[in-house]
Amino acid sequence: MSAIMPAIDAINARILQLLQEDGRMTNAKLAEHLSMSETPCWRRLKRLEEGGIIEGYQARLNRRKLGLGVMAFVQLRCSEHDPAATAEFQRIIEASPNILACHNTTGADDFLLIAVAQDLDDYSAFVEGTLRRLPGVTGIRSNLSLREMKSSSKLPVIRSAP
Repeated sequence: MSAIMPAIDAINARILQLLQEDGRMTNAKLAEHLSMSETPCWRRLKRLEEGGIIEGYQARLNRRKLGLGVMAFVQLRCSEHDPAATAEFQRIIEASPNILACHNTTGADDFLLIAVAQDLDDYSAFVEGTLRRLPGVTGIRSNLSLREMKSSSKLPVIRSAP
C-alpha cells in the first residue's frame, strides 16, 4: 500500500529546506524554527518520509579528505540495448563504488557517469577494470574536473499549487 503524497505547502517546504541544511536537526529544533509544537511537526515529517519525498538521511563527506582527488564526467556509448545487456550493465554500475551517479541521456552518447578516483593511476585502473568491461560499450570519453565550483545535493523546494 503506497502512502499518500503530502502537499508541499509553506510549512512542508520549510521543513524540507531546513533538513537539507541540517539533516541531524532534532524534531524539537525543527518545531522551534517553524514556531509550532513538536507533535504536529513530527506528523508532518513522518508524512514527508512515508510519501517518499524524504528518501533518507546521510552525512555529506569531503571526497578530497578521503583521498579521492579525481572527479570525472564519463560519457559512454553503447551498441547493445537488449534487456540482458542492460541488466548486466546496470548491475556493474550499481556495484561500483567509484561511480557516484549514472544517467541514461539523450544525444550522441547513451550514458553520463560521475566517477571518483584517488589519482590518475587509480582512475586509469577503474577505466580498464570496470568501464571497458561493461557489456556493449563502444565508446568512452572522460572529462576530468579541474576545479569544483559548486557541489550540492540540495534541491529547490517548490510549493504545490493550492
